Amino acid sequence: MIQTAAWESDVLGEPFEQLTLPLGTDHEGEVVATIVRALPRREWWRMPRPALADVDVLYVHGWSDYFFQRGLAKYWTDRGANFYALDLRKYGRSLRPGQTPGYITDLATYDEDIAAALAAMGRPLDGPPSDRRLVLVGHSTGGLVLSLWASSHPGAAAAVILNSPWLEFQLSAMTRAAVAPMVGLRARLRPLDTLPQVDFGFYSRAQRDARGADLDINLDWRPEQTMAVHTAWLNAILVGHSRVAAGLQIDAPICTLLSARSVAPTRWSDELTRADSVLVVDDIARAALRLGSSVTVERIAGALHDVFLSRADARDAAYERLDRWVMGCLGTKRLPLSPGTYT
Repeated sequence: MIQTAAWESDVLGEPFEQLTLPLGTDHEGEVVATIVRALPRREWWRMPRPALADVDVLYVHGWSDYFFQRGLAKYWTDRGANFYALDLRKYGRSLRPGQTPGYITDLATYDEDIAAALAAMGRPLDGPPSDRRLVLVGHSTGGLVLSLWASSHPGAAAAVILNSPWLEFQLSAMTRAAVAPMVGLRARLRPLDTLPQVDFGFYSRAQRDARGADLDINLDWRPEQTMAVHTAWLNAILVGHSRVAAGLQIDAPICTLLSARSVAPTRWSDELTRADSVLVVDDIARAALRLGSSVTVERIAGALHDVFLSRADARDAAYERLDRWVMGCLGTKRLPLSPGTYT
């Protein structure tokens, strides 16, 4: 896809810029994705060269969400990496009037969004291999989307980092298997039917309590209570979960960051500010082991569903765990190993 538009200032301010990625039309009209970038300062005299100077990071957000995590971008640019974040079609910066927020009927459709983002990053899938390493970072539903993509694009990513990825249905694999046929039938007959959900806004409140005044979000793009759940969208998610349960084949090393525990958001308490109130983290930890052959699971005490939006102590621990893994996996270029080198 040829990009003719220019990068322009983003709502997050300096150093962030954004670019609109046209994706054609569907039954609701124009479809676009939006890529946001933050680039490190290039100082030719700086020695030694930053450890991740040859790395491009692509971040994908979760359900009922968009990219606004300035601190996460700074973590990567401080180490020399180019940071990019993708607001998928019908989310955040990419949501257009008259569109159903977040609506999709097949997670594979997001392959188009990712392909357009990679082209904007200067590494089109149909071009020559890039000499820069690609790191995929996904939160919640974005973690599911990127896991499926990485499995079907072997060799594309140097590493996959998942922040509380939505790899399994909250009510267990057995429940998913039982309800999936009914959801699939209803998705074919009445795809836009909305499903009942109970969301009292406790997770949004927990983030505000954990982060205080520095949590600056657009409530039109990330409402206090989650966006409406439609049958066809839920069916797409359940199909993705079943693929994970059957086992993926991601050939890159994977790091999965999770809270140490889950708490059901049935009533408000301060406990919700120190646990994942969205997913069952024990189920996600088990599901993560089915993504590939090299998986690290990091459990962080006191972390929220988005571990990087937790209270300061848990957030610091999340970044320390992330940095330990990133610098061990990507920080130094490996020496080639010939068979039988070490006997």
